[in-house]
Amino acid sequence: MKPSFRPVLRLTLQLTLALALLQAGQASIGLADDGQFLPLAQAQSAESRAERIARKLSPAITDSVDRRAPNRLEPVLEQAQADQDLVALGLCSIDGILLNRSSRYPASLGCDQALQQSARPGPQLRLDGRQVHVTVVPLSRDGHPLAALVLLDTRSLLAGDRSAVERWLIALAAALALGLASVVAVIVRRFAREGQAAATAPPAALLPPPAPDPLPTPPPPQDSEAALAPLTAELRARLRDLEGEYRRARPQAEWSPASLRALLDADLHGEEVIVVSNREPYIHDEGPDGPRVRRPASGLVTAVEPVMRATSGTWIAHGSGSADRQTVDAHDRVGVPPGREEYQLRRIWLTEEEEQGYYYGFANEGLWPLCHVAHVRPVFRRSDWEAYRAINQRFADAVIEEARTEDPIVLVQDYHFALVPRMIHARKPRATVIMFWHIPWPNPESFGICPWRREILQGLLGSTILGFHTRFHCRNFIDTVDRYLEARIEHEHSVIAIQNEETLVESYPISIAWPDPAEAAGWPSIAECRQRVLGRLGLAPDAILALGVDRFDYTKGILERLRALERLLVKYPEWQGRFTLVQVAAPTRSSLDDYRDFQDRIERFCARLNERYGREDGYRPVILLAEHHQPAELNELYRAANLCVVTSLHDGMNLVSKEFVAARNDEAGVLVLSRYAGAARELAQALLVNPYDVEQTADALNEAATMPLAEQQERMTSLRTTVREFNVYRWAADILTDASRRRTQERITERLRRHRAGQDPQDRQGMTTRHDDEAPPRS
Repeated sequence: MKPSFRPVLRLTLQLTLALALLQAGQASIGLADDGQFLPLAQAQSAESRAERIARKLSPAITDSVDRRAPNRLEPVLEQAQADQDLVALGLCSIDGILLNRSSRYPASLGCDQALQQSARPGPQLRLDGRQVHVTVVPLSRDGHPLAALVLLDTRSLLAGDRSAVERWLIALAAALALGLASVVAVIVRRFAREGQAAATAPPAALLPPPAPDPLPTPPPPQDSEAALAPLTAELRARLRDLEGEYRRARPQAEWSPASLRALLDADLHGEEVIVVSNREPYIHDEGPDGPRVRRPASGLVTAVEPVMRATSGTWIAHGSGSADRQTVDAHDRVGVPPGREEYQLRRIWLTEEEEQGYYYGFANEGLWPLCHVAHVRPVFRRSDWEAYRAINQRFADAVIEEARTEDPIVLVQDYHFALVPRMIHARKPRATVIMFWHIPWPNPESFGICPWRREILQGLLGSTILGFHTRFHCRNFIDTVDRYLEARIEHEHSVIAIQNEETLVESYPISIAWPDPAEAAGWPSIAECRQRVLGRLGLAPDAILALGVDRFDYTKGILERLRALERLLVKYPEWQGRFTLVQVAAPTRSSLDDYRDFQDRIERFCARLNERYGREDGYRPVILLAEHHQPAELNELYRAANLCVVTSLHDGMNLVSKEFVAARNDEAGVLVLSRYAGAARELAQALLVNPYDVEQTADALNEAATMPLAEQQERMTSLRTTVREFNVYRWAADILTDASRRRTQERITERLRRHRAGQDPQDRQGMTTRHDDEAPPRS
């Protein structure tokens, strides 16, 4: 008797329906996340837009009211009308008198009438053939009414109702979950009935006699529900993925350590996390009363430590402190943070000779200038390469020793460890290795001069995810692999495959931790910071203070900045005696000739500028502070400065620009930013310059020094919104979310592969559970 294929067909159609529902839900949520779903979610409400505009105009309005000169406000209203694409603006007194208006404001619309119109729903006024909305924003000072700003706009008052989108998405997710659960239940019941019928039918009625097979065939599972276990488990896992994607699609007001911890708990389910970096998060130095703890000012430490605290993981780093050896146990571990011990710090010891070859030699005389287009020739020595490879192997061995499971998540940080991902993958193929390259990646021609280019590329492609700051650097890396290795490259998905091992190459722009509101409330005022800094540096109260914060590094464009300052004083002589650049430059890598020579050159240039343009009253055009500054000291300088100057010749990101923006809660100050810094792709409202163009940079300094306060605030408001939303916790969340998705995909693939091989269902279930007995416990 021939077998019936109708049950198989029905099963196929049902599974197809279930997966189609799931894919439809994921696609719709993905579109919402990308900003392509429902224009309702993208528009802003007229009220919030009006309040934002009023906040920007508030200083100018306050000044005109205090001076009793409303006519001074007319150019400001005209400029706002043009810049904000408004129909018109008007200013009313608290007595309901129209004090001033822009050119298109209708003379017939009085203040009382505008207030009545604003209370009506929908378009309240027809002007020049257009439906116009009237919004009145009251302005106050110290809790007392000051005036009212009337805005006429064509945008809908209710256009920004995102809550409707959220409710729609919640209903969609619930409907999909119910539909999937129903389909799975029908499939299970159908298989149970057909399995019972198959068990009672004569053997000949089920299938024709099997053909001879030289290979042993595993017996089919007797329990029909067990046979469906892999399929139902996959559907459940995909449903969890849908839930996770919906959660991430919802607007996140602000990423913080708490929200990052919640994401880790939801997505990583207590997975083991190991971090590898050259710099350690806590350093123990000798002090007068014994070892003292110092926490280095590092964006990397700020970004990764919340991950470690949430997962109780292990951080592996070079022990560089003078008292580091005194504070570790017999296995070179110490619990940190001190007093709380939320995760383990494993220290690796290097001899002076090893540090010279691995760190100062290959990493900083070879890879650093190779990756930065700063016109300094890289130096490659065989002995440095051998040291670099040996130290990379030592760190990889430490990861294997510290790992308690077969599939840990390993975060490898920066160009010091290009070989570590492949070394880890060779011994723990199920590990998820995330490599983040914090510096630029050059074009293929530049990278091709490295004698060990193939080894470095193969080492990096041992990563599951390889991250850069910008898409431009990702493309450079992909082109480099295409030039020098045999690999399958999926440009559409940024995936590189070598021998069926895939690496996702993605951009993750790093950022800073946005200041906690309680912390920012305790900062000294802008006026107080400015008074302290000007007094300490001997500057006049009306001085224009420009600030540069860098290491003594030839990639930072300090020399180009000084040349632009010199040109500013020649081209705009009125700034002589008033404009001062305060350059903070921390010494770094002083054992290398290039860095010592560069520092000497900067010091000589500053002395020449001060000798030429300095005055007997103590004025100096440049003040060089060649020392390390603590975060609180830098924050005071940021808040005191009129402008911050970042002129990097080539930079992966540059966090100084973002630190300056975060410090200016007065929404004033101007950022002059090199277009060759990765931050320029996010901070487009800064004054972008080509640091090699001395004339352009000098003009930008003059523009920043003379920029009206209203324009400063408009630019800074936009910059602060970007930095606050895309902070360092979001950076970490994006990377770990992608890692979680890839781990889920790999586990589903592995379960299906093992199911096809006929493995026991209980073994398949074990694939989703981590067992502590997979590796021996640490002593």
